[in-house]
Amino acid sequence: MTEPLRIAVIGATGATGRHVVTQAQSRGHHVRAVDTAFPDETALPRDVERVEADVLGDDLGPALDGYDVVVSAIGIALSARNAIAPPPLYRDGTRRILHAMRSNGQTRLVVISASFVAARNRGPHWFRIASGLALGRIFAQMAEMEALLRGSTEIDWTAVRPGWLMDGTLTTDYVVTPEAIRPDLIRTRHADLAHFILHCAETGEWSRDTPAIARPEPRSASSLDTALRDAVAG
Repeated sequence: MTEPLRIAVIGATGATGRHVVTQAQSRGHHVRAVDTAFPDETALPRDVERVEADVLGDDLGPALDGYDVVVSAIGIALSARNAIAPPPLYRDGTRRILHAMRSNGQTRLVVISASFVAARNRGPHWFRIASGLALGRIFAQMAEMEALLRGSTEIDWTAVRPGWLMDGTLTTDYVVTPEAIRPDLIRTRHADLAHFILHCAETGEWSRDTPAIARPEPRSASSLDTALRDAVAG
């Protein structure tokens, strides 16, 4: 068992953030969940500390102060509006997180990026076209976020690059590769992504690097029908 850490999770109520919080607590870490609001009291373990803070509008210093690792699990919901003009969560949000960490003297940061920042030629042909149209501006903003991290010489950062995210139970048999997911893979489970984020937080591996994570899934998991169902559910 690794030495317990104090981990602040920004975007704690999101699809991946919830897994990071729950898994971190189960591993004996002290977790502070940070998000704009906590409307669903059952989304996180009852005894997890909650702090409300807007990554684009509030002073994040108090919310993060005193923690060994900051995890940014912020994300942008897919919608027609966000595809055209996504809010600057990755770029400006990360800039504000870095400012707060510098002010607090904190150094370790793990963020979620995307494999598609490095390589768009993954997955079925229809997916490449659709994701480029719907998520192109978001991927570009993630690239700006990564550029900010590379310019932050005093921050010990890791930008984890998952593939096409999906629900599913934790497996831990995911595949990690430098820069981009393997060409024969496309999907990444939120639970597995959270597990790898915590591995990076605990071990310091992949410091100042961009590891990619995915795993083999049934063909049906990357079908057009599945994508349409996910879009409707979202």
